[in-house]
Amino acid sequence: MTALPPVVDEQTWRDALADLLVREKAATKELDAIAAARRRLPAVKLPEYRLTAEDGSSVTLAEVFDGRSQLVIYHHMWSDGNRWQCSGCTGLTSQWTRTGALAELDARFVVVTNGPMDEILAYKKRVGNEMTWYSSAGSAFGADMDAGPGEGFAFNVFLRDGDDVYRTWHTTSRGAEQFSLFFAISDVLPYGRQEVWQDVPDGWPQDPTYERWLTSKDVAALYGDPEA
Repeated sequence: MTALPPVVDEQTWRDALADLLVREKAATKELDAIAAARRRLPAVKLPEYRLTAEDGSSVTLAEVFDGRSQLVIYHHMWSDGNRWQCSGCTGLTSQWTRTGALAELDARFVVVTNGPMDEILAYKKRVGNEMTWYSSAGSAFGADMDAGPGEGFAFNVFLRDGDDVYRTWHTTSRGAEQFSLFFAISDVLPYGRQEVWQDVPDGWPQDPTYERWLTSKDVAALYGDPEA
């Protein structure tokens, strides 16, 4: 039998929704305050790092900005030689396909990983990824940004002033969820993410954490070329 919430008349539903809206608006205001504090964070001036672009050229971190003043980097986990990379990273980056609007904010959003560029390009085609990638292989950049070889994923944000680059923000773990369309949508669904850790009414469907996430092969089947 399908799990259902209590079924009530419309006015009772509207009253309950209004009560929840108070909490949602309070959360929105708190997130606004956090964002304001983030804009007031100090920054760290970085040394010059060199990365490898998709065309094989060596570029500075400042050049990755492509003339813009702000840069968001997703550090994709990588294991050299593996045909299928981290499913979480692959699924998350598959959600970002149209980031051109960031140009209006004088910003750019790219993916960086510690893998070699030939493997990156093959994987990008295999899973149908549409982001621009850079390789930090042979550079200390990944490790210095808290996402070195054998470590986890991360987001980092940077500000450029001429050739000078400053690190302004970093997050990982559940801090990355704000970048996920999948989580944003699933959290407004009646059944939520359907993972065992979530607080749900009795009888709601729940599975082990990660069980409903797409694997890298799933992403390839949906968007890319699994045989590439």
